[in-house]
Parts: sequence; C-alpha cells; structure tokens
Amino acid sequence: MLVKTFGSAIYGVEATTITVEVNVTAGLHTFVVGLPDNAVKESIQRVESAIKSNGYYMPRTKLVVNLAPADIRKSGSAFDLPIAMGVLGATEQIAHPRLLTDYIMMGELSLDGSIQPLRGALPMAIQARREQFKGIFVPRQNAREAAIVNNLEVYGISHIREVIEFFNGERGKSIKGRSSESVLQPIQVHTREEFADNGYSPAYAATLGYGANPRTDLSPEPDFSEVKGQGSMKRALEVAAAGGHNLLLIGPPGAGKTMIAKRMPAILPPLTLQEALETTRIHSVAGKLPEQATLIARRPFRSPHHTISDAALAGGGANPQPGEISLAHNGILFLDELPEFRRSALEVMRQPMEERRVTISRTKMVVDFPAAFMLLAAMNPCPCGYYNHPDRECTCPPGAVRKYLHKVSGPLLDRIDLHIEVVPTPFPVLSDSQPAENSATIRERVIKAREIQTARYNGYPDIHCNAQMNSKWMEEVCKLAPAGQNLLRVAMERLRLSARAYDRILKVSRTIADLEGSGIIRPEYLAEAIQYRSLDREGWGA
Repeated sequence: MLVKTFGSAIYGVEATTITVEVNVTAGLHTFVVGLPDNAVKESIQRVESAIKSNGYYMPRTKLVVNLAPADIRKSGSAFDLPIAMGVLGATEQIAHPRLLTDYIMMGELSLDGSIQPLRGALPMAIQARREQFKGIFVPRQNAREAAIVNNLEVYGISHIREVIEFFNGERGKSIKGRSSESVLQPIQVHTREEFADNGYSPAYAATLGYGANPRTDLSPEPDFSEVKGQGSMKRALEVAAAGGHNLLLIGPPGAGKTMIAKRMPAILPPLTLQEALETTRIHSVAGKLPEQATLIARRPFRSPHHTISDAALAGGGANPQPGEISLAHNGILFLDELPEFRRSALEVMRQPMEERRVTISRTKMVVDFPAAFMLLAAMNPCPCGYYNHPDRECTCPPGAVRKYLHKVSGPLLDRIDLHIEVVPTPFPVLSDSQPAENSATIRERVIKAREIQTARYNGYPDIHCNAQMNSKWMEEVCKLAPAGQNLLRVAMERLRLSARAYDRILKVSRTIADLEGSGIIRPEYLAEAIQYRSLDREGWGA
C-alpha cells in the first residue's frame, strides 16, 4: 500500500515541503531514496524501534521510502516522524491514513518513541500555511515558536503515540497513561485581533515593547547611566544608533570600549514586528532559540571571539547554516580587538555590509541569509595599547602603529562611518556620584530620529536609515549652505582627509541634523561629523 506524508526541509532561512512516499509491497529489504544523507538513512532503525516499543509492528516485506523532490539533498534526523507515520499508514495501522496529507510533521524519534526538538520550526510553519496545509506537528519544545503563525493548527507533541492516536480518531479521548488534560490540542498564542498586512498576531506587539502591556519577564539590560564620563563616546554611539552607522572605537586598554559597546542595544529602536519575525526565523534555523521561545524581543548583540573562522562568521558548511553576521541581523555585530581577527575573516564581511545579505554557493544549491547588521568594533591603537595616551608613553618601535592599523584593510575601514578615539576617564569623574543620562532618555532621541528617516525613505525598500542612502539621496537630503561647504573644504585641506571621508561626513551630519530635528545641515553638525573621522587624517599613527 502506498501512503504519502509531508515533511519540511530548511535551505537557507526558507523551508521547502518534502513529500514522504512510503510503499509496502511483496519482497525483501528496505530502501530510502531521494538523496538522503546518513542521518536520514539511519532513521529506519529509529523508526522500527519506536514503532515496536509502542505495540505496533514493522513490516518484514519490501519497504521503499521516497523523499521528493528527489534532486534536493535531504539531511537531518527530523524526517523520522513523517517516515514512521507513513509506515504505519502503509501497513493499515492508522484508521484514517488519508488525513496524513493535511499536515506537515517533523521530529526526531528516540528509540522509545519520544520526540526530540528540531531546528527551523518557524519557517516550516510559515511554509505550511503558505501551501494551505491544515496544520503542523512539531516537538513540544518548538510548538510556541511555530504557533506564531496563525490560520494554522500547531500541535506540540512529546511522543509518537500522541500522533498515532490523533489519526486513529482518538483526539477527543485521553491518551493512555496520561491525564485527561493531556488531550492533544492545537497550541494557541494568538489574540482575536490580527495584523492585516502580514497575518500575524498582535499579541507580540506587547512582547516587542509596543502598546500598554510590554513584557516584564526580560532581564534588565546594562544601562548608560552606569558609565562614568565618556560623554563624547556616548554621543558617538547615539549618532551611530540614530543613523544605523558602523562605528569603530579606538583607544587604550581599560578605557571602557567594551563596557560601553555592550550597552549599545539599550539605545537602539525596538524591533518592528516584521524585523522580529525575520530575526526569529534566522535563530530558529540556527538552533539558537531556547525551548518554549516565541518571538525574539530584543535586537541581537553578537560578539564572536577573534579566533573565529571565515565560515563561522559568514555562514557555510556542507548544509549551509547562518553565521555570526546573519545571527546579528537587525542588531549589532561587535568585534572586540578588531586587528586580532583573521584578515580573511574580516574580508568576507565587505560584501554583506553593502548588500545586507550573505550568498553561499554550493554545487547543487545557492542559499541567501539576511545580514542587515550594524558593525561595532573596538581596537587598541598600537600593539602596546598606549599610542596617543595622555599619561603613558607608547613603547612600540617606529612604524609599529601603522603596521598594526594596516591589519584592518582600507576597504573595510571605508565601510565604517565613525572612528572614535577613546581616552581614559580621569579619577575625579570616576569618583563622581552624580547619575549620568540613562539609556531610556537616549533611546527616545534615537527613535525620533529614526522616525524622521522612515518618513523620508518611505517607498524605498532598500533604504531604511541614513547609513544606507545612495549618491542620489545624498544630493537631495545632504545639501550644504555656503558656510557649510567652506567648512568642509577647509577641513578636507587642513586635516588632509581622504576622499572616502567626504560621503561619510555628509551621512553622519545628516543623522546629527535628524537628532536635532533640523531639516538643514548646519555648520556645527558638519563640525561634529568631521571629528568622527580620526583614522582618515593624514599622518595618524605615523
């Protein structure tokens, strides 16, 4: 007897529906075809043990399992459940095998029939709704994640017996060995109101900080009020957050670069619902979501160690997985001790920083991972760390500073809008008990500036903030008065700024004007933007 069930495979951050065809006929041997990897081939052993452990029988005749489309590589152990249900249906141990085609089902089986968690439940659920399946069966640990998608029955299961008894018409009865409260029912996390544009529940507007009932179960973030002094560095981070600019902090060890960088997420605008869905989908595919997770409520902050490989940073592998720059999508990628990273690893970021996505090519597939992140980097100015220190003398030999800086390529520095020199905080400031400005106050200004940019670039999906504007937009929104043009000309000549600094200065000055609520770029905004280009000054580090 031939029976079809349906599973799902993840390629990039998208899911593809896989038809699992199981045919039991006269003969011998078991075959799993359709480009399965070893984990899929081994599923027959797990399926047999799970079926027998629960009082059902495994056929001893010829068994053929086909995973279609057959030209796409299938990997992972989560195909155990659809294969097992297909075997039970083909051997007429399921009362209503035709109902199997109404559902997507995925999950790894233990030998006793328990269901293990999987990766990518959210994109699987999205694809299931897109293809108008009635519902989806996923491990209980992934159920709330998949239940974000509405108009789809999402069942969280912990054992194969729950699925068997569901299709045997016992969904209204208690399951053997369990209380009547454990009847298999769809997971419900929606409210009755729904977003018309994307079809998702607005219950998560509160999760993301919108509306009258924000989440209260989130651990507190480090706050800017805890940072003593460093007013210029705080201002630079505020400008970077307001315009989506990449930022480099350069200064001696112990000056507070890492400490203040970790507070950057606290001043970023809240995730929109669409951004939260995109971010959650990436983390779901990477297996980074905790059990019983729903939407990610905070912008990601990824801080990989400097020994990270190229593939771990950009993504890759035989079955491509998202790397750190994709996990930082809609958030921050913080690279501490920037020159210590492998040069080849840093260079793989150049194209994603421009295109806001990573393309990974393999022989039989090409996958895209989103990568719209802000780069926040920190570094010492020299090997000893004390070049330009106000109190301590640099002990590096001649040329060491430039050599150390050249570990970071010019094209990568070209994509960093703000270069900030950090100086140590003096003792009187450290011992001052007066509270500093908190993150919430700074965040309000950042949100207002982002709202101005959202209105400005409305209708242009490729531009969301000032850092992403192209030359055409710069000519329109970065016009300078004669006084501003003269100031910029003098700065370029006296400070011997590079040509690449010109565009960056205009973009940053536009962001400063937005923070001040000004429609024009005043000379004082230009002056502030000019001082954020430390590394472009001729002779720096000579």
